[in-house]
Amino acid sequence: MIYISSLFCYSQKINNSSQLHIKKTNDRIIIDGAMTEPAWQTAETASDFFMVLPMDTSKANVPTEVRMTYDEKNIYIIAICHLVRKAPYMVESLRRDFIFSKNDNFIFFLDPFNDLTNGYTFGANAAGAQWDGMLYEGGKADLNWDNKWVSVVKNYEDKWIFEAAIPFKTIRYKKGADRWGINFSRLDITETEKSAWAPVPRQFPTSSLAHTGELVWDQPPPDPGLNWSVIPYVLGGISKDYQSKTKSTYRRQTGSDAKISVTSSLNLDLTVNPDYSQVEVDKQVTNLDRYELFFPEKRQFFLENNDLFGNFGLPNIRPFFSRRIGLGVPINFGARLSGSIDRNWRIGVMNMQTKRQNDVGLPAQNFTVAALQRRLFARSNIRLIFINKQSLHYEWGKDTTKPKYSLYDRNIGGEYNLASSNNAWTGKLLLVKSFAPGPHNKTFTQAANLQYTNRHWTISWQHEYVGGHYTAEVGYVPRNNYIRINPIVYYLFFPKKSLVLSHGPRYSGSYYFNTSFKKTDNENIFLYLFNLRDQSVFDIWTSNSYVQLLRAFDPTNSNKDSLPSGSKHNWKAWGFGFMSKPQRLLTYGIYTRFGGYYANGNLYTMSANIGYRFQPYVAITLSTDYNHLELPQPWNSVTYWLVGPRVDITFTNTLFLTSFIQYNSQQKNVNVNIRFQWRYTPAADLFLVYTDNYYSSPFLIRDRAFVIKFTYWWNN
Repeated sequence: MIYISSLFCYSQKINNSSQLHIKKTNDRIIIDGAMTEPAWQTAETASDFFMVLPMDTSKANVPTEVRMTYDEKNIYIIAICHLVRKAPYMVESLRRDFIFSKNDNFIFFLDPFNDLTNGYTFGANAAGAQWDGMLYEGGKADLNWDNKWVSVVKNYEDKWIFEAAIPFKTIRYKKGADRWGINFSRLDITETEKSAWAPVPRQFPTSSLAHTGELVWDQPPPDPGLNWSVIPYVLGGISKDYQSKTKSTYRRQTGSDAKISVTSSLNLDLTVNPDYSQVEVDKQVTNLDRYELFFPEKRQFFLENNDLFGNFGLPNIRPFFSRRIGLGVPINFGARLSGSIDRNWRIGVMNMQTKRQNDVGLPAQNFTVAALQRRLFARSNIRLIFINKQSLHYEWGKDTTKPKYSLYDRNIGGEYNLASSNNAWTGKLLLVKSFAPGPHNKTFTQAANLQYTNRHWTISWQHEYVGGHYTAEVGYVPRNNYIRINPIVYYLFFPKKSLVLSHGPRYSGSYYFNTSFKKTDNENIFLYLFNLRDQSVFDIWTSNSYVQLLRAFDPTNSNKDSLPSGSKHNWKAWGFGFMSKPQRLLTYGIYTRFGGYYANGNLYTMSANIGYRFQPYVAITLSTDYNHLELPQPWNSVTYWLVGPRVDITFTNTLFLTSFIQYNSQQKNVNVNIRFQWRYTPAADLFLVYTDNYYSSPFLIRDRAFVIKFTYWWNN
């Protein structure tokens, strides 16, 4: 009983003894990557980093020193990243929000409320590409968040120096608080070493807020005062649909976002006539699934504090999914109030209004979501959510020539999120009910999971129930009317003095039942993983699967024919995967699958990617998915290719050009997307976006579009 209760009780912060004192300066700090100002000479130093990888039992071999100071407007940080030996740095490119494991980098994590759950991350790679994001759920990073700050990286023979200024107005924090959570992370790919200032066990990322140290202010940070920003845009474009043989369509559009700080930790965001044409295109996938695929949100307005809304629930039970709003449908306006009331309370309220679409009879719709979160115990919380989708001025079924749309769809629910003080125990308890026209029974969903992680073991249990009439039209719930259990067990061995850093078996099971507890699906996966000391990874796996189809299904998703509802299918499969070490300019990875498929058929899959970089300016990648299906008539043999060459040119860390081509034989389409971005001042951009779609056979153009967009960040 004492052991169980320890999961829920308060406890002292793990790395409370790791403290860095920050003092105010009257000196002018020039962000130039040179430690010449007097303030840096007198600032306290954070050094003696702890190794996280390959092992977490000693101090780091690669030295790093960090100093911080501040004035009335900014937090300043400088990091001296020493080199053990003279060697060229390893980076992908100068593009911001790089892949952590493929770049020499210095990153730090701020927890202004010291709640060990939410915060911010900033940093850069050794070539100067910036990294910024929001932290949620104890250390997960959303790098789609983008805000205003400046940094410089300067390289020397024996070190590289990162220097940055973070405006107080860029982040949210509690007025009067004189202790923040903080940690610093360093990755040196050449030495294959990851380290952190406050020690972090190797099974956790260095972004783990449970393991932050303390940033101790000599006086509470200054109140940023009234903080507002207006971000207008002007857009022009032309598009042509060659399939319908219509005339070119010209776009002339303006709109604006605005940010207003209600308090130092609570923000009001407004948007009028927004446009997201500059957002990167989704990476396509070959769809052999029975259910809807998931693609992440990338639109900037929906990202700040999105964990309050978008991370409610589980990966396949998301009552709210912001891509349901305004994707392919123009948005008139929207507003969001979100942030922290104090250390224990967070709030989020968002309202969006979309335009009526007369050609398909889609009415104007209003979307509202509200969430309230209360911190409990050391790092856990309880969260409530309300979601409403309402069709406006719409009479259901009046126009029989147009599709029918629901009058409304509502969800209300709550969840308890468990996170122990040492991050070893995590879990969730979820209950949601939907309200919509139609049947009112079986409209609940309930789920729970619990996971324990230590140096060797990861043990997890999850179960889910989704009622047959549960609906989430503003969410992502691809399947209903089921019960699922999902046990997971991992174990790692750590051999000494070996090329293998760690290795071990993994088991994952997924069992689906109908609401009468009759089994409809199951999949068991047994995998053995090898993490090599040079950071390459190899695994081999085998699985067995059973499916009883609950509805007719075309196993090729090609509209040829369908397997009947109620038919039963069994198969076994195996495969392997390998990812090369990131230190090389040439990197590659491969994943394979061999074995059975529906209707006693076979499915052979190979996914491969290869990349080469002329660092830091050019990165060339080629990803290829090959799927070959052998099935009885009428499908016979079917082969799908998905080929995606991509070229990223980063002229500077503010000037980017991306060319991305995707050939998808399943959709018989070739997509070309070319995107130019010039960040002419922090958080303000010029975009040029060109898009083509072609039939792959015969090779004929489908549609074409070109957009030029200018944005500006104007603040007080």
